[in-house]
Amino acid sequence: MLVAGIMSGTSADGIDVALCRISAARPRPRIELVRHRAFPYPATLRKAVLAAMDARNTSAAALARLNWRLGEAYGDAVQAAAQGYALDLVGCHGQTIYHQGVPKPYAGRSIACTWQLGEAALIAAAAHAPVVSNFRPADMAAGGQGAPLVPLLDATLFAQPRRARVLQNLGGIANLTLVPAGGALDQLIAFDTGPANMVIDALTQQLFGRPYDRGGRLAAAGTPNDAVLSILLRDPYYRQRPPKSAGREQYGTSFVDRLRSLAKRHRLTSHDTLATATALTSRSIALAWRLFLAPHLGDASVDYIVAGGGARNQTLMRMLAADLGPFHCRIQTTDDLGIPSEAKEAVAFALLAWHTWHRLPGNVPAATGASHPAILGQITYV
Repeated sequence: MLVAGIMSGTSADGIDVALCRISAARPRPRIELVRHRAFPYPATLRKAVLAAMDARNTSAAALARLNWRLGEAYGDAVQAAAQGYALDLVGCHGQTIYHQGVPKPYAGRSIACTWQLGEAALIAAAAHAPVVSNFRPADMAAGGQGAPLVPLLDATLFAQPRRARVLQNLGGIANLTLVPAGGALDQLIAFDTGPANMVIDALTQQLFGRPYDRGGRLAAAGTPNDAVLSILLRDPYYRQRPPKSAGREQYGTSFVDRLRSLAKRHRLTSHDTLATATALTSRSIALAWRLFLAPHLGDASVDYIVAGGGARNQTLMRMLAADLGPFHCRIQTTDDLGIPSEAKEAVAFALLAWHTWHRLPGNVPAATGASHPAILGQITYV
């Protein structure tokens, strides 16, 4: 099947579309990336998405309109990316507006919940193909956190028979997957480690008036502040045992405001503030490795394979090389293995859609905490 995967992450900077040929094979499907295209959100749409994510008050009308506007944006993107091809299927993650993976009291019950926007009927009409969307709820109904969902791809594409690998995504949120030697899904470990581009981008926009820190050059001109990092790393989330997931609810506007307040108290320059936020991503990953991966890996040498927009941030990559030095990592990016860094999560949702179409489970209970494997998503026909 020729399947288009569509992904827009918590950074809310745009849409990635990956066209993949996926065929049944043993022990896992075979995936060939045919084409990858990236489409930045128009400024007005990005503003609307960010406002909805961080909204304390919004209207039903605004959310309904945003759902349809995003559906049009996804439809336009997949139509442009698939030009010259006839798609069999589309998998769209949608734009997460709210994600609460752990149950909390509400209206007399304790519930977990998640919400991704992007009207699937509009995507199906534009793509002339069925669309699988709304992937997270089925895992949550099985007692999972609805995230992370990319570990299925990590095990499918990157498992090695005799060597463990750690797949690190540096998107809006940083998340990792430990794929054990042999790739057994029940031995896999995956979770969100903390903030990444979401905080770095917000500070770059506020302090420098630029959309993001291209290549990490602005952070490279500053010095991380250990006192501020020490305060930030006291967040109980970093020591909470997996499964666990994070999002803009933890690391959105309020977190950025707190970081700027700490920076002001410690008299940091704008460059130092950005360097400190960049170092927070690296050090929280190293802390996660020490607490949750090292006990399983011992002193074995491990492939550490990075994807996501943060893989282009050379300052962050240098920090990771230093902070992960004690763990005997061989650092690569997915580009080195044939998958562009920005394309990986879109490829993942092409694979998840393929699983759904064939009535195969898409979640990895060891990663999400679900009680059993579940077939994910809802199918919208043309």
